[in-house]
Amino acid sequence: MENSKVAVVTGAGGTLCSEMAKDLAKQGYKVALLGRTLEKLKIVEAQIRSAGGIAISISADVSNENSIKEANEVIIKELGFCSVLINGAGGNQMEAFTNTTEFDERELNDDGDVKGFFNLNMDVFENVININTMGTVIPSFVFGKVMAKQKSGVIINIASMNSFRPLTKVGAYGMAKASVVNFTQWLATYLAPANVRVNAIAPGFFLNDRSRKIMYNEDGTQTQRAHNVLGHTPMKRFGEASELIGSMNWLIDDKAAAFVTGIVVPVDGGFLASSGV
Repeated sequence: MENSKVAVVTGAGGTLCSEMAKDLAKQGYKVALLGRTLEKLKIVEAQIRSAGGIAISISADVSNENSIKEANEVIIKELGFCSVLINGAGGNQMEAFTNTTEFDERELNDDGDVKGFFNLNMDVFENVININTMGTVIPSFVFGKVMAKQKSGVIINIASMNSFRPLTKVGAYGMAKASVVNFTQWLATYLAPANVRVNAIAPGFFLNDRSRKIMYNEDGTQTQRAHNVLGHTPMKRFGEASELIGSMNWLIDDKAAAFVTGIVVPVDGGFLASSGV
């Protein structure tokens, strides 16, 4: 791997994308770690540097064009031109979850015990959509332009099981992640003449700080939602972050995946293949 290769990873302080960033650095990529919380990025940066890799941390808002343009200027100056972009920033907010899976009359009266669609905060709902959709579009807009000028590059978007089927309680997140797949296909078609490949990876159910609270009770037992998820997952377990690396490495390989663009690779333990019946 030539040391001129530069990878930009958004959401790099998170459980999944931090593993991706560390593996890219191990391969010889110079890695720009982007995210909202600099402290989290610095931890990943230190791990990369201690292993002999090259990384910089940049606090940036992926849903703000000027913020990403400023980050790009720093990256070009310190590392070089982006050749691989991992769009991993996004996520959900607990305030955007319903606590019921179907309509309940009590939500019309703002009953405190029932949080349904009709008493969600629409500002929070919109924010979840924005961070996942525009948080994918804007880095692609900024770094994709760099790639188009170089006539070379790879973009990998992070999709979800929600991209294929709506999961209960998370309407905003599901809507946003479905749009990520559509945008991946659109952008892949658009950028093909520029020799830029665009694909997505759709993780199944992996645990991070947020999802752990959803899947486990305080006493360490699994919640009913965890039982529901694993009941639909033939491999009967949650994924490990390291299990995304093989798909990433295939998709960024300009020889192995030279003719691959516009696809979504599920890494889900069989979730999409199983109806649960």
